[in-house]
Amino acid sequence: MKPENIADTLLSWWDVNGRHDLPWQREPTPYRVWVSEIMLQQTQVATVLNYYDRFMLRFPSLADLAAADIDEVLHLWTGLGYYSRARNLHKAAQLAHSELGALPENFDGLLALPGIGRSTAGAILSLASNQRYSILDGNAKRVLARVFAVGGWPGNTAVANRLWALADACTPQHRVNNYTQAIMDLGASLCSRRNPRCESCPLHLGCDAFIAGAVHDYPGKKPKRDKPQKHAVLAMLTNDAGCVLLEKRPPQGIWGGLYSFPEFASVTEAERWCADFTGGVAQQSRTWAVVKHGFSHYDFHMQPLKLVVSSVAGKVMDADRWLWYNTAAPAEVGLAAPVKKLLESFGEPA
Repeated sequence: MKPENIADTLLSWWDVNGRHDLPWQREPTPYRVWVSEIMLQQTQVATVLNYYDRFMLRFPSLADLAAADIDEVLHLWTGLGYYSRARNLHKAAQLAHSELGALPENFDGLLALPGIGRSTAGAILSLASNQRYSILDGNAKRVLARVFAVGGWPGNTAVANRLWALADACTPQHRVNNYTQAIMDLGASLCSRRNPRCESCPLHLGCDAFIAGAVHDYPGKKPKRDKPQKHAVLAMLTNDAGCVLLEKRPPQGIWGGLYSFPEFASVTEAERWCADFTGGVAQQSRTWAVVKHGFSHYDFHMQPLKLVVSSVAGKVMDADRWLWYNTAAPAEVGLAAPVKKLLESFGEPA
């Protein structure tokens, strides 16, 4: 299929079968589209729908987001994952608001903001302003790789460059906003990764991968590597008021800026820290089942250790680092998903 024929075919399909009532489509301002695009990075629409409206209700404008405390932003992001997206969203809002009072209306200006890459910038401008910019999110990569039988892993520079050239060649001069949504919708529905419904796809008669009977070979898979396995003991220190001690992680790195349990190499080390921290010995110590959490670069095996103490009298804490988290009246702070799940399992102090 020739690139110039892709757009009209996709637009005709989208007019009948596409998604037309997503929250960010109802009022597609650059700000609203930007927030949706950041949330949708590596996350499915069905998941984002559970977060978007609540986020926009609290931060309806760029100014509101720029003025917010990062803890509140992370709190509303809790469970959505990839928390660097939230930190970059907040930082970008502050920069754009302080310098322009609005999001940049041009490609280079958007690209200069934290967390906005080439595809995200193109999506914001095409969806919100109908400017002709191509996108290459995961869905578009899959569609283009199959239709044109582009072999190899899209993370490879040469493969990515070929896909970008095709993305630009297929992007029409008219109805760019609809075309952008159409190619994303096709990839999310019919041209899915595991169970593509090729016979229902409007492009299948001109799809090189389908014609060759090799749809599942495209796009190429990322080369496999054994993921490192990391282990840590999580000290879940609980006082006699039913509060759990949380530590704010550094702003950079895994779970950056979120609250979590202090981590240690062993149960003995955690118990020794507890005794030093509280000025006494833990009254009760009990391990929970190991929790495994997969990151993109390694698997994290967490051994929760619940430590119950009668008091923490005499201990002066850094309020910017430590938080006594009341599970009965939770503070609005950002929590990593495994931490949130463990807190929800606490019940009454042991």
